[in-house]
Amino acid sequence: MPVLAMLLFQSQADIQRAQAMLPALFAGMFLLGIVFLALVIIPLWFICKKSGLSPWLSLIVLFPGFGTLILLYILAFSDWKVVPVTQMTYAPPVPPPYPPQA
Repeated sequence: MPVLAMLLFQSQADIQRAQAMLPALFAGMFLLGIVFLALVIIPLWFICKKSGLSPWLSLIVLFPGFGTLILLYILAFSDWKVVPVTQMTYAPPVPPPYPPQA
């Protein structure tokens, strides 16, 4: 029996119970990964695409620790290759014509 298993579990029944819980643990980790994908990576994908950068750049966040910080610095200090929206020029309203003078 491995030393780590002897330290964590007191009996063979504990080991069998832990092994029975492994599929549920893996399913929970899979669902957590899907939630992470939906809440973080998909919006960053669209932000990178709208900023004119490669959307694949959003996958930097998968690196734990500094991935998100690196992407934020890239987004903050890069030139966004988007066409600015044209400003509407102000045109004063046209007054109504004068009534005819008789």
